Amino acid sequence: MEDVAALVEVSRDPTLRQWVNSVVDDDADAARWVQAQQQGWAAGNRFGFAVLEAQPGSVRGQLLGNVALKEVAYGQPAAEVGYWTAAHARGRGVASRALEALTSWAFDTFEADGLERLELLHQVDNLASCRVAQKSRYDFDTILPAAPPSFPRDGHLHIRRRTSA
Repeated sequence: MEDVAALVEVSRDPTLRQWVNSVVDDDADAARWVQAQQQGWAAGNRFGFAVLEAQPGSVRGQLLGNVALKEVAYGQPAAEVGYWTAAHARGRGVASRALEALTSWAFDTFEADGLERLELLHQVDNLASCRVAQKSRYDFDTILPAAPPSFPRDGHLHIRRRTSA
């Protein structure tokens, strides 16, 4: 909950709002979003991580973004990854480093549960996400048809297999 104010500030970015499914306009929205992340951890099917940058003289780092492992289920060979980056952190390799950390953690943590591949989806016109996927060794697999309202345009599916981790 200590990230609520930072989440509201970061969410004002029109570029970020263009790509995310959950719009955060105020502290109440941000608190609901954080609670949804906590519920995912409790249920064991969605694991979201704040991406923070250490700040000299501060106990808490600056919010740079978020990475998440989604749709995790015992015995299922695939799960989905997602991420977003704050405007002030873009162009610094934050998303690809955070995604690499999440990928390693996911394969290490869920290997015994049968996790074999991670799927990354983004809309075809989100070129920055495509570059992050490629840089993070998520191979392009196919074009997915639009599925409004949550996925209003065609998308790319990228896959990373445990054997390439």
